[in-house]
Amino acid sequence: MPLLVVLTGGVASGKSLAADYFAELGAAVIDTDLIAREVVAPGSDGLAEVARVFGPEMIDENGELNRRRLREQVFADDQSRQQLEDMLHPRIERRAREHIAAAGSHHDYIVLVVPLLVETGLFPEADVVVVIDVPEIVQIERLTGRDRIDHQQAKAMLNAQASREQRRAAADEVLDNTGSPDDLHKSVRALHDKLRETARRRRSAGSRPA
Repeated sequence: MPLLVVLTGGVASGKSLAADYFAELGAAVIDTDLIAREVVAPGSDGLAEVARVFGPEMIDENGELNRRRLREQVFADDQSRQQLEDMLHPRIERRAREHIAAAGSHHDYIVLVVPLLVETGLFPEADVVVVIDVPEIVQIERLTGRDRIDHQQAKAMLNAQASREQRRAAADEVLDNTGSPDDLHKSVRALHDKLRETARRRRSAGSRPA
C-alpha cells in the first residue's frame, strides 16, 4: 500500500499550491476541498440538506450553493458551523476513502488534502501529516485580497479553525510558505524525495521473508 500523506494547513496557507506541486511530481492527490464542492453540487442530497437546515436562500438562482451567504452565517455562529460540519464531513470522508481505494497501489504515496484535519481528527491512520505553515497576518492579507472580505470576517474564519500552534504540534513535516512560490516548490520537491525513500524502505521491509 502507498504511504498515506495528509496535507493540512489553515485557510489561505497555500495548501492548493503545494498539492499542485505534489501532483506535478507524480503523486496521487485527493483534495477534500474539491470533494466538499462535489457533495453540495446542484441536485445533490447534500445541497438539499443545506437548504433544508439553513434556508432556501442558500441556493442561488442557478441552483448552486450560495457560498458567500452560507459562509457569513456559519462563521458568525458556532452552532451553525457545527451543524454544517456534522452534515457534510461524513459525506466528504466517505467520498475521500473511495478515492483512496481507487488510487491503486502503484504510487509511492497518496497526498490527501484535509484542511480541518486537526479539528476533526479524521484519517488517524495517516502515515505522515504535513502542515503548510504561514503566520496569521499572512493568512489575513491573503483572505482580504483573494476573497474580498474585511479584516473582521477574515479573523473570524481563522478563529473557527485550529491555531497555528495546534497544527504544528500535529505535524510530522512542516512546509514553510512564507517565501516565494519557487521556495515552496523546492521544499515540496525535497519532501517528495524523502517520502519516496520512506515508501520504498517500507516496501522493502515488507517484502523480506519472516
